[in-house]
Amino acid sequence: MNQFRDFGERGLHSGLSTLGDFRKFILRGNVVDLAVGIVIGAAFTAVVNAVVADLITPLIGLFGIPNFSNWSVTVGGPGHQNVFKYGAVINAIISFLIVSAVVYFLVVKPVNKLTDRFTPHKDTTPTTRDCPFCLSTVPLRATRCAYCTAQLPPADTTTTGTRA
Repeated sequence: MNQFRDFGERGLHSGLSTLGDFRKFILRGNVVDLAVGIVIGAAFTAVVNAVVADLITPLIGLFGIPNFSNWSVTVGGPGHQNVFKYGAVINAIISFLIVSAVVYFLVVKPVNKLTDRFTPHKDTTPTTRDCPFCLSTVPLRATRCAYCTAQLPPADTTTTGTRA
């Protein structure tokens, strides 16, 4: 009887530790950030779709193009008719383009500017060069190769064999 009890306790502890690992996984920053991003993205998509259907499409109609959200084609005979709403597809394409533009101009470009501003730029001045005899990497100001002991020509930072 004690064997079954020990087995049950080990199973319970194993299950609780697995739940603890699952809790750690769920509460990691990137999982929570991803969930928040998805929820905000869904809400943003609903707003953009409403803007396209209720503002952009009627504005396009002012320029002589009728409201294409109602455009459709009916195919099939009596009793077997299928309606293809290609105007809804046009609205979806416009929504996609608007979302892409908003994400690019309001998220990607500002983040890239911030990254460029606050990321230290590495100095691109070369500090090493290749030995012309053995092709080993030597310091830029070296006058003799440490590998083949060949006399090196004066350092020229404009040659293509230099490395950063």
